[in-house]
Amino acid sequence: MGGGYSKVAGVELVADYSEVAVMGFLEVVLGFRKVLKYLNLVKKDLLAYQPDALILVDYGGFNMKIAAFAKENGIPVHYYIPPKVWAWNQKRALKLKAFTDQIYSILPFEPAFFEKYDMKVHYVGNPLLDEIRKFKPHDFFFQKNELNYQPIIALLPGSRKQEINAMLDRMVALVREFPNAQFVIAGVGSLPSAAYDPARAAEIKVVIDQTYDLLSHATAAVVTSGTATLETALFRVPQIVVYRTSSISYRIAKNLIRVPYISLVNLIAGKEVVKELIQDDFSVENLKNELNRIFTNVAYKGEMLQGYDLIQERIGGGSASETTARLILDSVKK
Repeated sequence: MGGGYSKVAGVELVADYSEVAVMGFLEVVLGFRKVLKYLNLVKKDLLAYQPDALILVDYGGFNMKIAAFAKENGIPVHYYIPPKVWAWNQKRALKLKAFTDQIYSILPFEPAFFEKYDMKVHYVGNPLLDEIRKFKPHDFFFQKNELNYQPIIALLPGSRKQEINAMLDRMVALVREFPNAQFVIAGVGSLPSAAYDPARAAEIKVVIDQTYDLLSHATAAVVTSGTATLETALFRVPQIVVYRTSSISYRIAKNLIRVPYISLVNLIAGKEVVKELIQDDFSVENLKNELNRIFTNVAYKGEMLQGYDLIQERIGGGSASETTARLILDSVKK
């Protein structure tokens, strides 16, 4: 089970993960039948294939159920990028301990958390470092995308249709507040082109699958909470982190979350490096004020960049995926 990149790499896909890539409590409930269908499909395939190792990557809600099933059936379970059990219902760590053989962490604060539950995890570094080091900017990014040479404010609304539906309207409304900048949206090719129609209707450029090129040229960014916040920090682009979900999902999450921040940037730094505008705080007025702060307050921008340096230091070296692969192979051989 994987996505487009897995297929290109030569993985034989039984199921495409995008079919069950839903977020939020209410959204998962509404999509439960589809999730159940794919759970059963993957379980049948595991029994038929009998692998030497099951490698789970992220996606805790689905993969924890698969991990429990595999463990029951004697299949070794390796979890790369484990569920964020430190964020809410921390006793889920005990289930993770029971269902897995090896865990490979990409967040530097996770090993200390898991030690509280007598769990040893491998901290392997962060795979984003490798992706960013491999990246080479396109020599003609502006010409290719018909951009002018005004300062670029990058808009990263997320990679799921659900996120874009929730984030895009306020991002689009922000554009009229900054006539001397150009706003460019980081689109993803795995979503229908129509998902970005509201932006195109407002004459905002959408560049598809060119996020790193966009960040390498951006002056500032508005970023939906997720992996993209860390990518933006590693490109040293001052940012505002935003997030909005259904009111029901938000109320449930607010009662469960046990960490002070939602962005990876602030979580890794252990302090507020970037401003987070969540739910009702995610307004055009607040976005405007925070962007003006980035553009006019030199000290504020400097503190944010110093925070980025701290994050880079804490993440450490690269080769996370290669290190993980070698550890899994060594384990299988033993």
